[in-house]
Amino acid sequence: MKTLYDVQQLLKHFGVFVYVGKRMWDIELMAIEIDNLYKANAIDKQAFLSAKLVLTREHRVEEEYEAAKDNLE
Repeated sequence: MKTLYDVQQLLKHFGVFVYVGKRMWDIELMAIEIDNLYKANAIDKQAFLSAKLVLTREHRVEEEYEAAKDNLE
């Protein structure tokens, strides 16, 4: 798993579709859903860790984007 799209496809496999309207919130909700799938033993440790790494990276990128956007205003 390398991209946010890959994580979305994993969630889609379990019938989980995430769209809150703000990218940051989508990423955070996906992280919660991944946690729940792992706790329910629906995904293995490797898939869990890969998804969490992708989500952590995307969350950091989004935070940096928001900070840069705020500095321009």
